[in-house]
Amino acid sequence: MVDAAYAAWRADLIAGRAAVLVADSNESVTALNNRARTDLILDGTVRGARESELHDGTHAASGDIVITRRNDRRLRAGRSWVRNGDRWKVADVRSDGSMLVRREGRSRGSAVLLPAAYVAEHVELGYAVTSFRAQGLTTDTAHVLVDSAMTRETFYVAMTRGRTANVAYVAVDKPDSSHAGPHPGDNSEATGRSVLYGVLQHVGAELSAHETMAAEQESWGTIAQLAAEYETIAAAAQRDRWASLVRTSGLNAEQADEVIDSDAFGPLTAELRRAEANHHDLEVLLPRLVHARGFGDADDIAAVLRHRVAVATARPARSARRQSVPRLIAGLIPEATGAMSLEMEKALAERRHLIEARADAVLVAALADSAPWIAALGGEPADPQRATVWRRAAFVVAAYRDRYQITANSALGAPSDGTVQKIDRVRAEAARLEIENLGRSRRAPNPVATLEARGLGLR
Repeated sequence: MVDAAYAAWRADLIAGRAAVLVADSNESVTALNNRARTDLILDGTVRGARESELHDGTHAASGDIVITRRNDRRLRAGRSWVRNGDRWKVADVRSDGSMLVRREGRSRGSAVLLPAAYVAEHVELGYAVTSFRAQGLTTDTAHVLVDSAMTRETFYVAMTRGRTANVAYVAVDKPDSSHAGPHPGDNSEATGRSVLYGVLQHVGAELSAHETMAAEQESWGTIAQLAAEYETIAAAAQRDRWASLVRTSGLNAEQADEVIDSDAFGPLTAELRRAEANHHDLEVLLPRLVHARGFGDADDIAAVLRHRVAVATARPARSARRQSVPRLIAGLIPEATGAMSLEMEKALAERRHLIEARADAVLVAALADSAPWIAALGGEPADPQRATVWRRAAFVVAAYRDRYQITANSALGAPSDGTVQKIDRVRAEAARLEIENLGRSRRAPNPVATLEARGLGLR
């Protein structure tokens, strides 16, 4: 599989495509980088009398592809600057070890001189990377080496790097050296499909891959996993839209770049999506929040904006006639809306369907088993109209329990300190109150309004 992946990567390189090899261990990455560099030296692509030594012991010379691994605003490349994850082609290596580089894929344009100290500590060869290092990287194609030790999360990252193709090369004979249990290599019936199945069941929080082929597995992932995937895809699908909104919000160009490059940009966009699901007009709101107060003392403008958006949109926007109902999946997860590619739209729609199907399955199973938390909700009413209301509200409670792995006999379990779970708990509590009100009146009061009157209405 290593040879097959390398051969395909090499073919892409010769065809002029930007390609990357992805493996799940530093040892494999170093070996692949050295193999690639050796071939490029032999065919004359990499040349030059001087080389710089990189932090992992590899070397780079003129013609090599390298990746920078530390943000440094002092190192300017035209109107941009050196960022973690950027790919560069080496134009020259100086006698002191510094390196003149130009962005990969550009034959002209601004170059930047990377100081020798930066090169020695924060530059790597860019032919092969680990799944962890691949985050933020975009190429034409990606060739991913997969074995039983890989997790679902790292596999997802690795298989979303290429614009036009992402190919997995699955090894069935490599054991997981960190675990003493059975391995695909010990099973003569192991296939690429069965190893991938184990990878997809191997969540990073667990200690080892699920490699037992005969075990029965759930048809759907938990809402915790599906919601995380939805959030990740939504962030990617809407990134350009939110970046454009930031650039037209009243920030100057340098401030806008700082916001978009910040680690807090992701949380900010999630907050914007929640606000939009609550029917706030962001094209009006964000400029108002930008102009409300300056950012002279702000360490991170994106984090400050996120806080301002959260405070300003703590309650749903009200329409001319009545309070609008938030656009939420399973009563919890804000929908991603606006322009996006058909592929992203399809991926989000698929996960929405799976989240709602999972919540329904959890509720049905709880009813069939007479789960204690169902009894805590008072049980399903016999009256058909009230039963419909009860089911709709219990559906949200089921989604909340599955997302946060609640096992308590009470409907919602113990309160949490997590910001997102606090928000979701308010929504689930509103659903619980709706059920409670069924027994009090034919026409129950709005539970969200009730919560807000108590000062709990985060969303």
